[in-house]
Amino acid sequence: MNQSNLRQQVQNFLVEWFNRKKIRTIWRWLKFSVNRILPHVSATRIAKLHQELTSDSRWGVDYLLSTVASCLIASFGLLSNSTAVIIGAMIVAPLMLPLRGLAFSACEGDYKLFEKSILSLVGATILSLLLSWFIAVVVALPDVGSEIVARTEPTLIDLGIAISAGLISGFGKVRSGISETLAGTAIAVALMPPLCVVGISLAGGLYAYATGAFLLYVTNLLGITLACMVAFILSGYTKATKALGWASVTTAFLLIPLGASFFQLIQQQEIEKEINRQLANETITVGQDVEAVKVGIIWTQNPPLINVTMQTDKEITSRQVSLVRDYISSKMNRDFELVFYIVPVRRITREEAEMFIPPDSSNIFENFDQDSNFIIPQGERSPRFNVDN
Repeated sequence: MNQSNLRQQVQNFLVEWFNRKKIRTIWRWLKFSVNRILPHVSATRIAKLHQELTSDSRWGVDYLLSTVASCLIASFGLLSNSTAVIIGAMIVAPLMLPLRGLAFSACEGDYKLFEKSILSLVGATILSLLLSWFIAVVVALPDVGSEIVARTEPTLIDLGIAISAGLISGFGKVRSGISETLAGTAIAVALMPPLCVVGISLAGGLYAYATGAFLLYVTNLLGITLACMVAFILSGYTKATKALGWASVTTAFLLIPLGASFFQLIQQQEIEKEINRQLANETITVGQDVEAVKVGIIWTQNPPLINVTMQTDKEITSRQVSLVRDYISSKMNRDFELVFYIVPVRRITREEAEMFIPPDSSNIFENFDQDSNFIIPQGERSPRFNVDN
């Protein structure tokens, strides 16, 4: 090694060392500046908060009963596809309690409270998974409802909801002006239902649904924990430590799958809008003499399934469905399956109706209320036209 190379290595080492020292200096200055701005809380109030969080994070009978009850309610609500029942599970779910203890203990470096919070969360998670899985096995429904499907594709929007709700929950614990019950209810919506969806999906062999629901559950856990840390720091009950940085970095890793799902959702909505336009403006089958057209796409099937529901009095043949499907697939440069649901409509004019009115029944419409609702009767099963590949 010659002298010039040795001098260059020494210079590189010094530059790197000074850069690290500069970064540390800037970080310390930021921490000092932020701590000066934040309010100062007395040691008595901090000790009181610590005592309350320790009590909330304890694995006890009350916590166990609340977990079982909320899991049962959420599982039955998801299986019955009832939003009202699921809301009941949101109110009962206690999973937010140890999450706040986890956030506070991580910032304070309190190992005992941290361990207690982790054990309560892990215990409730495993118990809820097993219980929801068992209920789904016993009920054995042949299909899943929209409430389950809605919790299997998390996006950046869900992370934003978790962080917002976490802030409310954290401030609700330390500020008397914010209802703690309201905060707990807002958080419960994001925790217990996705966890039950994981168990139900595993029972039905829907592993893709289970993966998506578990990602939503983890997203909410990390987003809520990070937000609670920020709330406690801004309220002056703790200081910014390395735990906040680790929580931020871990949550940032979720931006990759959540961002991909978000942009995929936008792309799917654009495709649905374009398919609606093409069906209405560029096809005779759907664009003429048709009313109340509704188009929905099931993206979980391969190829995606387009469901078209419409009211018409004209006959739709399988040949027409095949032509429309081929046209849409060629325009969108991807394969689609197409199903038409036809609600038959029969148009009867006044002249045609008079032919069927007997002479002695001319006053049959004498007391007819023109403002009353007139509904076209529909059968239990509308005609369905499908095209197989």
